[in-house]
Amino acid sequence: MDYRADKRIVMTLDAGGTNFVFTAIRGNEQILSEITLASHADDLDRCLASVVEGFQKVEEGLPSAPSAISFAFPGPADYPRGIIGDLPNLPAFRGGVALGPFLKEKFGLPVFINNDGDLFAFGEAIAGYLPYVNALLERAGSSKRFKNVLGLTIGTGFGAGIVRDGDLFLGDNSIAGEIWLLRNKLHPETNIEESVSIRAVRRMYAREACIAFEGSPSPKEIFEISRGISDGNRAAAIKAFQEMGEAAGDAIANAMTLIDGLVVIGGGLAGAADIFLPAIVKEMNGTFISPDGKQFRRLVAHVYNLEDKADLEKFLKGSVREIGIYGTDKKIAYDPEARIGVGVSKIGTSKAISLGAYAFALNALDR
Repeated sequence: MDYRADKRIVMTLDAGGTNFVFTAIRGNEQILSEITLASHADDLDRCLASVVEGFQKVEEGLPSAPSAISFAFPGPADYPRGIIGDLPNLPAFRGGVALGPFLKEKFGLPVFINNDGDLFAFGEAIAGYLPYVNALLERAGSSKRFKNVLGLTIGTGFGAGIVRDGDLFLGDNSIAGEIWLLRNKLHPETNIEESVSIRAVRRMYAREACIAFEGSPSPKEIFEISRGISDGNRAAAIKAFQEMGEAAGDAIANAMTLIDGLVVIGGGLAGAADIFLPAIVKEMNGTFISPDGKQFRRLVAHVYNLEDKADLEKFLKGSVREIGIYGTDKKIAYDPEARIGVGVSKIGTSKAISLGAYAFALNALDR
């Protein structure tokens, strides 16, 4: 699915608890300046009026008629039917709000709503990390290609989306990829998000620095402390991100036993990946111990940090050799190394979500 030359326009929305940001995409590019309106999170009438006003303003500024509306919206939700459930950050939504059908009636357009983690993964699969890595493999002369991707967002929470061979996997209840509910390796009585999120990094820094959580700095400040840019407990800052990486690595390893593909990370904490990504990869390359005391790999595939130059070179090279075809004098290339790459979004989380929304709509229309 390559929509770079596609002339159809899709109107999109970035829905936050405070503001709604509207724009439009054509040919994988934003073609209109963003329009920001207050969300009116606690008043349904004003909230829906804001949504309608935003899309009306977008439509008025377009060079031609749009083909669809497509955007990410918080859950829980029945995404295929466009019905939004009870939302913590948008308390106006209670008891089921048919947002998709409402917008379809208002604009006479197909409306597609999805989770931001799902659309992030889809955007990375269509126009982000998946084609980026496959292009590197092609330039390196490798026959290896990837078709599957696990997209992860680490920020306020820990979200995920799964793309299998070009298809976004939503699940029968629109709740596939709910990685935040995996068990937490470090604190088994809690879910993984309590060790992989903004609040987790602040909490771990506070613990290591022996200060109250309320006095813990923001993750950006903790990152600057880890770099020696800002004053603070540098060892505590590094430890906070590394511990998050260990916990995340365990959860991602569990997910990859079922998915087997590339892993791409985005979200507000992705900027500190050079600290926590090595811990993720180390955990994923870890081992189990059998009852007789023997160690064996927890994943069949070897995991590479694609942000590390040496690891990237090994990943691209693989372990190719020639083997003979039995009963003939012919040979065939064989790469026995199963491998997974983990890296950081090259296009940014917001753009990946927008491109995912765009591609999802056009893909659905084409089908």
